[in-house]
Amino acid sequence: MSYRTRLLSIAAGGLLSLSAALASNAQAQGPDLSPTQKDRVRVEKVEAAAKLIPADFKFVTPGKLTVASIPGRLPFAVYANDNKTPVGSEPDIAQLVADSLGLELELVPIAWADWPLGVTSGRFDAAIHNITVTEERKQKFDFSTYRNDLIGFYVPLNSAVQSISKPEDVAGLKVIVSSGTNQEEILLRWSEANKAKGLAPSEVQYYDDEAVLDVALQSGRADAYLGPNATSAFKAAQENKTRQVGTFSGGWPETAEIAVATKKGGGLADAFTTALNAQIENGNYAKVLARWNLSAEAIKQSRTNPQGLPKS
Repeated sequence: MSYRTRLLSIAAGGLLSLSAALASNAQAQGPDLSPTQKDRVRVEKVEAAAKLIPADFKFVTPGKLTVASIPGRLPFAVYANDNKTPVGSEPDIAQLVADSLGLELELVPIAWADWPLGVTSGRFDAAIHNITVTEERKQKFDFSTYRNDLIGFYVPLNSAVQSISKPEDVAGLKVIVSSGTNQEEILLRWSEANKAKGLAPSEVQYYDDEAVLDVALQSGRADAYLGPNATSAFKAAQENKTRQVGTFSGGWPETAEIAVATKKGGGLADAFTTALNAQIENGNYAKVLARWNLSAEAIKQSRTNPQGLPKS
């Protein structure tokens, strides 16, 4: 081999190594959006859960668990790079349940507004997408809980704010929040309570554009952002520009939980709850949450139809 040939060979090998390193780094930094989801947690059938399915229950498709999924934003669910397969934390939870019951998973992408009628009409066996248990919803649906509903305060990495654990901690802070949300209602109540104590109120800021929101936070025009912890935690882990300084129940001061929704009286809820508890006990559930940076929202036990948020 000539000297020139050896140089070309070394250069080519270096480029291949660099390419592999860059690909590996990109994979480490970004979520897996392939439709195959090779790292998705898969489990064995849980006989105790499968036996709780009523003998006369008719699934939408025999042998399959048909689940409504709402692709829109990670970590919950988005379309994979084939533009048709939902992937994310909620499809992973759906897979846990389907595997535990010995069923094949069939995910049906829909809009958020379509899941209630889809479940009650029998178009889907269940809906799994960040659905909070409420007393109003319990009139039409049965629930099997699998995650705490948390909101979180996030600040820039270099912020002097280290902890927000009580209303007094937001006194005088400039806080970004979305209009018409639970977190806005909580923040406004906290600010009014602080004013009543003689403390400085919070300056509440609203941004429709997420990019503008990010700029306001990083430039110091705002001190903190209060929003759904799940999406904020995922974003913080991916971008490494913000950090969490406090979390609270999404129904503060009431406890709020996220659950699988099935048709009221349909007979699936106890089977789903048993399946989820089996995966909580053996550690597979924790692996799913860790995969999507949702460990902070883990529950210790799944429950069927717990107390939900009160009717407004």
